[in-house]
Amino acid sequence: MENKTPILEVKHLCKYFYHGKTPMKAVDDVNFQVFKGETFGLVGESGCGKTTTGRAIIRLYKPTSGEVWFNGQRIDGKLTREESKQVTSKMQMIFQDPVASLNPRMTVEEIISEGAKINGVFSSKEELKANVRKMLELVGLTSEHATRYPHEFSGGQRQRICIARALITKPDLIIADEPISALDVSIQAQVLNLLNELRQELGLTILFIAHDLSVVKYFSERVAVMNQGRIVEMAASELLYKNPVHPYTRSLLSAIPIPNPLLEKKRTRFAYDPAAHQYDEGNQPKMFEVEPGHLVLMSQREYDAYLGEK
Repeated sequence: MENKTPILEVKHLCKYFYHGKTPMKAVDDVNFQVFKGETFGLVGESGCGKTTTGRAIIRLYKPTSGEVWFNGQRIDGKLTREESKQVTSKMQMIFQDPVASLNPRMTVEEIISEGAKINGVFSSKEELKANVRKMLELVGLTSEHATRYPHEFSGGQRQRICIARALITKPDLIIADEPISALDVSIQAQVLNLLNELRQELGLTILFIAHDLSVVKYFSERVAVMNQGRIVEMAASELLYKNPVHPYTRSLLSAIPIPNPLLEKKRTRFAYDPAAHQYDEGNQPKMFEVEPGHLVLMSQREYDAYLGEK
């Protein structure tokens, strides 16, 4: 990955929400790169800031500070109309709730074609119509579904419609924000397999946001773990699961259920206590590379202790 050019670069990204003068630091100094063709997992519990990060990247939220670079162009500030169209067509988002993200008054054809119409992706109505049907077939639906309305579909089918809507503008990057968490367990694997197939077939890059570490391990090549608005650990998927260093990562991994009742009963869960860090003025945390490509948020004191344990 090191010699590749990143398709997405996030530098010192912050997004604060204010209650009076008090800032709520939803995203606090987040840095990462996503390389072309890879699936990058952003994982953490509810409220850690992962969805806010995704929305700030795609310009649904204006960042408080920091930079977002996409295809070599900085996109977090003011863009011309043409630049904005380029960004919105080449970067698409699949939302968590397929029910809330589909307009119930629009047909499937209207829903899928809306983004392509706004961005002028196709030169004629016939070409647009043909591509809507092509997208439906690509995600495992049929061209007959084009004239129906969202309420006529199951949750899994609705998420397939959302995927088709994201793909029709021929994007380079898909931000998948918990795309399976609102679906039945039996349907989740189907949607993940579909995304994986489409990534390989279309050469997509996916920023995969989730709270389930077992899913992220299956789906992502590299993983960043978020807690309280900050990335606390980042590494290749296998490396992170084999050697978790940050206590929050270890806590998340220890909570993954084991599908064997006997082993599950004996398993020890690791509780994370943020107070154990004891950060002070001269002992603030920063990212340390504990092994090649494996970054962990820790103070100098914690890093020295980690080296002493090795």
